[in-house]
Order: sequence, then structure tokens, then C-alpha cells
Amino acid sequence: MSGEAISVPAEWAPQRAIWTAWPADPDEWNGDLETPRRDVAALVSALADGNAVRLLVNGAEAETTARATLGGAAEIVPARYGDIWLRDTGPIFARIGDGTGSGEKVALRFGTNSWGGKFDLPDDATVGDDIARLAGVPVRRFDFVLEGGAVDHDGAGTVLTTRQTMLNPNRNGWTRAEAEAALGAALGAKRIVWIDEGLANDHTDGHIDNIARFVAPGVVVCQAPAGDDDPNAATLDAIAATLEAATDASGRKVEVVRVPGVGRYRNAIGEFSPASHMNFIIANGVVVVPVYGTATEDAALGALREVFPGRRVVGVSSRGLLGFGDAGGGSFHCITQQEPA
Repeated sequence: MSGEAISVPAEWAPQRAIWTAWPADPDEWNGDLETPRRDVAALVSALADGNAVRLLVNGAEAETTARATLGGAAEIVPARYGDIWLRDTGPIFARIGDGTGSGEKVALRFGTNSWGGKFDLPDDATVGDDIARLAGVPVRRFDFVLEGGAVDHDGAGTVLTTRQTMLNPNRNGWTRAEAEAALGAALGAKRIVWIDEGLANDHTDGHIDNIARFVAPGVVVCQAPAGDDDPNAATLDAIAATLEAATDASGRKVEVVRVPGVGRYRNAIGEFSPASHMNFIIANGVVVVPVYGTATEDAALGALREVFPGRRVVGVSSRGLLGFGDAGGGSFHCITQQEPA
């Protein structure tokens, strides 16, 4: 490792493939696989032009239904996994080199403790190794807990995260200094921008990919309250204020673009859910944005088109993935992991 530096490419960098997975365990989806599968199929369709989508399938029924539903839109890859949240259970692809983004591609692997002990599922701890093997990428292993949705990267050493996740006693029990040292060693992080907390009722304890995202060098998007009854209004304003005071690893003041939020969204059993337009996936030529049939979605898509002028910005329903109760809880970024070119 002497003289080597780890760098995590920005999500907008060219991609070799996008990894995702097909809902396969009805117990994880309130007995209803059809609804989340509809959302995954729509995501794959939106990505298919310009992207190689590699879809994991767990078991014969999942493989059969995925092939019948998706045709040739994705490469079907048999694998074992607990559920489809590959952003957190899969590897983070990076490069080992001189720190400029060139060099050997590696799959960074971390410990998992089921989002702080909430959802302990078979094969979630091993699917990341399987993805690395299927990609033909060597593994670099670290002995602490880290979920990919807890960190967002600008490709130049700046990382966004939340205290609510990263410093949570149910993960590593870190102090801020310990977290910054670990993320520096594992991800090549030179500057950490700390946000206090994420959305209410988020199963992940406030993952960053549901609240704030880098979209270009020095540019971050976050949400604005959708109205006076938005249950996350104070949190969203605090996120924006923190970002507006932040600088990146180069010392540049961060430009903050606010996008209309989803607002007060209730799921099928009446719970307030952490629905968010920030859980988009940036891919070759396209950005796929979760939408929920709310009044603000057209304005949110319009705002995101302004910050992604070189890509199509497509809104796709994610109500099935959001789910209710213990099922679901995430969206498109949560179920994908990009592999850089």
C-alpha cells in the first residue's frame, strides 16, 4: 500500500455497469413481490439505453420472473442475497493509484451489522464479495461497519455523511475524529461535510443518499420543504444551512441547489415515510429520479434537469420500493451500485 492512494470516482463518471437485484423474498415485502418488482423493472427500462445493467436473482422463481419481465434489458446473474439494498451490502468500487482516479479498480468491502441490528438477513454479509468476484475486481477489506448509502462522494476527496448514521452507537461507536480517520484511510476522504440527521422514520438512521447529493464538482443538491405541513421542514432547512457553510476538499465553497421535496407522504398503512427525490441514480446518459405521485414532482424533475444538462432526467414511480411497515424503506439509489468504467 506504500505510495498508493484510494479514490472513489464520482457517480457521474463513466460507468461499466450498474448492479441491482430482483425482489425475491416475499417475507421482506409483506407477501407482495409484484409491487416492488414493478418499480425495479421500470428502473431497468429507464437505464437500459446506454447502461449495462447486471441484475442479481436469488432462486429459480426470481430468475424465471426476471427473465420474463425484463427480456434483454438486463443481464440476469444468479446470486444469493438477503434483500435488494445493494448500495449498502454491495462493494464500493474505487481505484488504487496516485489519487487522481487512475489505477487499479478495487472493490472496497466493509462489515455489516444489518443497519444497526434492525434487519439481519442471510447472505447480506456475503453478496458484496460475490459482486466483486462476478465483476472480476479484487477486494480490499476493512474491519468496520459502513453502508454505501451513508456516504456520498465528489470524486475528489470530499465526502458527505450524517452524524446520525456515522456516529451512531449502533454502528462503530466512533467519535468524529475516529470516523474521519477511518474514512480517510478507506475512501481517500480529505474533507468530511457533516450533516446532523436525515429524514424522519428512515430505517437507515439517516443515510445521506436520501437527503443530499453531489451532482457536479463543488455542487450539491438537497431538498426544500414542500409546504407548511412538511414533517421534515426544519430538518431540510438545517441540511441546506450546513451545506451553504461548507467547503470541499479543494477549499471551494459548496454551491447548494435546493429541489422541491416530496413533503408529507403517507404510505399504504398511513405511516409518514421517508420519500425523497434525492434517492436518484446517476448513470451513463440518464438520471433516474424516484417520484411518488405528489404535487411537487414536476418541479423537482425540472430543477434536477437544470443541474444535469447533459443527461436525460426521468421520473419513475418508487412507491412500491418505499413500501410500508418493515418492508421497503428505500428507493433507486438504495438498490443499485455503480461500477466505474
